[in-house]
Amino acid sequence: MYDCKSELDALVAETMAFAKSLKVEIERPRPQPDKVGEWTGLSVPDYGASERDEIRKRVEIFKAHQERFTLEREEYADSLLRRIRPITKS
Repeated sequence: MYDCKSELDALVAETMAFAKSLKVEIERPRPQPDKVGEWTGLSVPDYGASERDEIRKRVEIFKAHQERFTLEREEYADSLLRRIRPITKS
């Protein structure tokens, strides 16, 4: 009779032994900054400054992003209304 369980166990053991025999190091690519001295993405924490300063800086950046998003949303809504008004007046 065909025993799938024992063959599966043997295959898993063989695969695990093969995987342990490999010595592969995977180096993940690091994000490249757009300009020298300018970091894209999250800022690197500055351990020299106080935590309050770091939090304050992050909150300011967050608020600036929110204001930009709000302005873009309002500009989009205004442009949409300008396109719709001539259609609705007729």
